[in-house]
Amino acid sequence: MSRKLFGTDGIRGTANMDPMTADIALKVAMSAARHFRRGDHRHVVVIGKDTRLSGYLLEPAMTAGFVAMGMDVVLVGPMPTPAVAMLTRSLRADLGVMISASHNAFQDNGIKLFGPDGYKLSDEIEAAIEIGVLGGGEVVGRASPRELGRARRLDDAGGRYIEFVKNSFPKGMRLDGIKIVVDCAHGAAYKVAPSVLYELGADVVPIGVSPDGFNINENSGAVATAAMQKAVVEHGAHLGVALDGDADRLMIADETGTLLDGDQLMALIATSWHRAGTLRGGGVVATVMSNLGLERHLGGLGLQLLRTSVGDRYVVERMREQGCNVGGEQSGHIILQDHSTTGDGLIAALQVLAALIQQGGKVSEVGHVFTALPQRMKSVRYPAGTDPMTIPRVEQAVAEAHRRLAATGRLLIRKSGTEPVIRVMAEAEDESLVTAVVEELAALVAEVAAAPRAAE
Repeated sequence: MSRKLFGTDGIRGTANMDPMTADIALKVAMSAARHFRRGDHRHVVVIGKDTRLSGYLLEPAMTAGFVAMGMDVVLVGPMPTPAVAMLTRSLRADLGVMISASHNAFQDNGIKLFGPDGYKLSDEIEAAIEIGVLGGGEVVGRASPRELGRARRLDDAGGRYIEFVKNSFPKGMRLDGIKIVVDCAHGAAYKVAPSVLYELGADVVPIGVSPDGFNINENSGAVATAAMQKAVVEHGAHLGVALDGDADRLMIADETGTLLDGDQLMALIATSWHRAGTLRGGGVVATVMSNLGLERHLGGLGLQLLRTSVGDRYVVERMREQGCNVGGEQSGHIILQDHSTTGDGLIAALQVLAALIQQGGKVSEVGHVFTALPQRMKSVRYPAGTDPMTIPRVEQAVAEAHRRLAATGRLLIRKSGTEPVIRVMAEAEDESLVTAVVEELAALVAEVAAAPRAAE
């Protein structure tokens, strides 16, 4: 059975439209409950969400599904995705659920599931849950009236997570005298992120902290950093921190407002940990999107860059296999296995701050660890049910582009795991060559996508 619900990061779609309906959410909960009920103990699931209006639609639907299967539900309200992963382990719950579409606009929503160990589910478990949702037939395993679950709110969830994040910061180190702009994208971290930085001593300038159900990620956060960059300069801050809607992604700006992406942040943390003797696994795990400059920097330190498919859960899987404790994505998902089981923007920000404090100097001087090769990417939308990449003209053009870039760079073409989009990315030392290759290939793919039959 091909995967119809789960993408690279759970289930995602437009709210109140298939598959992001209350009906599907209820069925996902019931199927997941059936999979994770093991033993005769009282089973528990933790449910968190971000600040989207549609959270009010999906949260009660999933609660009903779990209760119907005899699982108790702990509701934590708006809370970062990594907080849900942490609380799932801390409360010894059987399952964790985060209702969020991450960096997407408010009209989308999604469902992310965590096992009792706090890690995202494997492809095999997601496939089994999906069969339970889409397989049809009578639901097996409903609880009897006496065995129905209960639901309760965990009032101190935010405080628990704040202390957990603060404990990841080096003992005895403080942020006194450091001014930080923190942009919470009007999302799940709008309360906890400013609190963490303030309690560690920073002078905090919070923005993106007024969610109204509609403005999550709107011109703010890790995928729209202009407001944060501008605020850094206007307030004379030492740096800026931008999180996305569910706070599992991070971007940082130096004191001039210049961005440090996920590759630079991984390089900074890995270099610091390597010098301290705490980096494990002989390198860093990142995706095929990470810049060749990062790979060359790590190679100069005698370390490897281990690449995976796009998706932070694939990074985590490789990290666990290899024994690495630093990994992530260029987009800002940073996974630090010493502290968290999934990407955590706040914990990553604190480790970046610790490295900067230890090295001294301005962020612009020590934060840009390597020189990135020119990299360009374009996204081309294509009609569902078609595959422009199988057209002979496109295959020939791709082969020729690989040949042109072989000496000093590389080409990457991949389908998105969350939408019908083909991403064309190239990088090389010659910026004009990179631009030409991407523009030519993207134009050809767009042409073929518009008239696939004629292109054959």
